[in-house]
Order: sequence, then C-alpha cells, then structure tokens
Amino acid sequence: MDYFNKMKGTTKSPPAVGVSEIVWSWVGSFIGIAAVAIINYNIVDKTDLVLIIGSFGASAVLIYGAIRSPLAQPRNLIGGHVISAVIGVTTYKLLPAYLMLAAPIAVATSIAAMHATKTLHPPGGATALIAVIGSQKIHNLGYFYVLIPGAVGPVIMLAVALLVNNIPKNRRYPEFWL
Repeated sequence: MDYFNKMKGTTKSPPAVGVSEIVWSWVGSFIGIAAVAIINYNIVDKTDLVLIIGSFGASAVLIYGAIRSPLAQPRNLIGGHVISAVIGVTTYKLLPAYLMLAAPIAVATSIAAMHATKTLHPPGGATALIAVIGSQKIHNLGYFYVLIPGAVGPVIMLAVALLVNNIPKNRRYPEFWL
C-alpha cells in the first residue's frame, strides 16, 4: 500500500506565473529556435549537415521558461546534449541492426552519464534517441552529430538565453555556470 501511496504526490500544483514571465519565455524561445532554424535552413541545409533537432524544443522550455531550474543551466544544456550525442552515435554504431535495443540503451546510458557528470538535461535523452532512430541523414553524420547539431545548436540557444533572459529586471540567467 505504501508503494501506491507514493503516487498521490506530496504537494499542490505550482503557482501560476505572471504575464511578464510568459511573454519573456515566449520571446526567448521564439528567438532562440528562430536563430537555430535560420542558420539551419539558410546555411547548413545546403550541406549534408543538420543543425536543428527536436530535442531543442524541450531545451527551449527549460532555458527560456524554467530559467532557475538546475536542469536549465549552461553546464547542463551544453554538457547534456554533447554527452548524449556521443552516447547516441556510439550506440547506433555498435547496434545498427538492433534499433529496438539501441534506443533504450542510448537513452538510459545518456541519463546515467549526465547524472555522473552533473549535466542532467532531459532533452539530452532525446538527443541520444535521435542519434539512434533518426534519418539516414542523421546517421551519415556519424560523430560529427556531436558537433553539429549536438554542440553548436545549444551554444546558439545559450547565447540567446543570456541576452533575452537578462533584459527584464526580475529575471537572471544563469544561476551557475559550472
């Protein structure tokens, strides 16, 4: 019975945020994703590279909408994506014929590695998964996936987060670097 009682939760729903917080979260995420998308579709798309991946949407939620969360800090943003990209690519290279096994190994191992390195960033799990289940274009990148999109995309989004999140007086980003 104690097992099921844990599922009830212990606190109430978090308080609502103000309109200003909503607006600044929207502005930051719009500019951050737009910056990555513009570079992707105007420059990178002409190559065999990919700069924008789905996990960046979840990163945007954290670094523009939950800026005080430990999971949203620069160390976690960059480290989480890079570590997870390495693990995702490695897992795919080791198990290309066994995606049903490679997918959970990549995600679980990236979570363990992010915990071990104090870089836990939930979208990193998606970055590892994309390296395994992504398109042939993603697979063709090999370890270059770690750099583009794995490192460059989050660095662009971080630059926007530093600029936008510090405009209003009541917002400060980051809470910590290392």
